[in-house]
Amino acid sequence: MTHPAFSIWRLAVQAVGASVLAVSAVSAVWSQEVSAFQALLQGPQRSAANVVRDPHRHPAETLAFFGIQAHHTVVEILPGSGGYYMEILAPWLRAKGQYIAANRDQSLPQYIPDHQKMLARLKAEPQLYDRVMVTAFRADNHAIAPAGSADVVISFRNLHNWMEREEAVESLRAFHKALKPGGVLGIVDHRGRTDQSQAQQMASGYVREDVAIAVIEANGFRLTGRSEVNANPKDTKDHPEGVWTLPPTYRMKDVDRAKYQAIGESDRFTLRFVKR
Repeated sequence: MTHPAFSIWRLAVQAVGASVLAVSAVSAVWSQEVSAFQALLQGPQRSAANVVRDPHRHPAETLAFFGIQAHHTVVEILPGSGGYYMEILAPWLRAKGQYIAANRDQSLPQYIPDHQKMLARLKAEPQLYDRVMVTAFRADNHAIAPAGSADVVISFRNLHNWMEREEAVESLRAFHKALKPGGVLGIVDHRGRTDQSQAQQMASGYVREDVAIAVIEANGFRLTGRSEVNANPKDTKDHPEGVWTLPPTYRMKDVDRAKYQAIGESDRFTLRFVKR
């Protein structure tokens, strides 16, 4: 049986067509300078494991592209205990804004230990995280923030999972409900091949960029910008264990590790949408 989301993707791709591919990275709804985040990257709260990822993830450029301001209410979807963006944004938003960690609910037991670890981290560093709001997220089962309260919702490398679990449409519904009118949705994910269908590469963790745009635009959002800041042309996207072959996962352990280390993290699209 074909899931409705796949039908949406097919119809929306046809409707959007070449016009989507021609969209350039236009000015953000809120303009922000990269320099606003660069000093935060040097903060003592950042873990060494996260700092080493910066050359691959370009956090200052990515957050500036999304236009995040110090007074904003920002919801990050599934920051986890690693808290790569949480440890940058939560202290910065603490004084004037609001950082909301929409993290795991209890429906997937394998993730509960990591959720508990995140909660413990927040409690252990109140000078950084005492004002963080934690909400539950899975599809549209929970309110990730009070309706119409969020300026920005951001998600990093999650869309492929929601597509595989057939929860993409429901997840987008939760984001749409949380955002203010005209609020921003920022999405980063592993960019798939254009010579294969989405179904062919679903298990590898990659998402066709045109498919991602189509399904998001079909669910209440309008594309306003695309950035190549997280692009990686070295990523051939044909690895034995999919995207998890590459760092930081290295699913094949020491097999060809130097080869995959030289490639670096995956090729990624960085997309900015506004709520319609």
